[in-house]
Amino acid sequence: MAPRSASATGAPGLDTPEPDTSEHGTFEPEALRVARVLRDQIVDGERGPGSRLVERELADELGVSRVPVREALRALVAEGLVTPRPRSWAVVRTFSPDDVAHLLEVRAALEVLAARRAAERAAPQDLTALADALAREEQAAARDDATAARRAAADFHEALLAAAGNSVLDELTAVTASRSRWLLGQHEDLAGMAGEHRHLLDAIRAGDADEAAHQVAAHLETSRRALTARRAAAD
Repeated sequence: MAPRSASATGAPGLDTPEPDTSEHGTFEPEALRVARVLRDQIVDGERGPGSRLVERELADELGVSRVPVREALRALVAEGLVTPRPRSWAVVRTFSPDDVAHLLEVRAALEVLAARRAAERAAPQDLTALADALAREEQAAARDDATAARRAAADFHEALLAAAGNSVLDELTAVTASRSRWLLGQHEDLAGMAGEHRHLLDAIRAGDADEAAHQVAAHLETSRRALTARRAAAD
């Protein structure tokens, strides 16, 4: 799965160099750090669709050579967040209505399965991870911190997939992990999203696979309607 987003305190700014360590304090190669910073900025909306990503400019801003920037851009292209251009630049991907519809179709198939299996298999530590992510989401929504709420919501979905206990499912969802985070970043009803996650967690705790599947399906339908409304308002 793609590297986890930065903590809810916010993504590192381009003018603030960050140590080459991961969230666990171990060494983090420069290419991974650059990819993580850019990924967070794209998902959080700091770099909007169509924004230019020029190797030389990014290297200067992040205080690295062009080699890790080039590697990071390749990784983000593979994750579906960036569209390559000739020579040494790229752009933040613009998701078409079809792109979003296809992503939602795949998420519906995989996350309904994940919800069923999580209700059947979730271990105590899985329930704790889900509850912790939800608590952070609810707290962020209460203080109207959209970035933190959306990141916590994405953490909740990743914890759901982990709770399913299916390594093949993990491999499949890794392909769309960054795009799924971007999709969650489009939500504006922070409290409503957290409330739907609360209902899903209740079903998983109760071991009710049918109800968990129903809650995920309803949640994804909410996402579809919200994105449709947001696009209509932007046109």
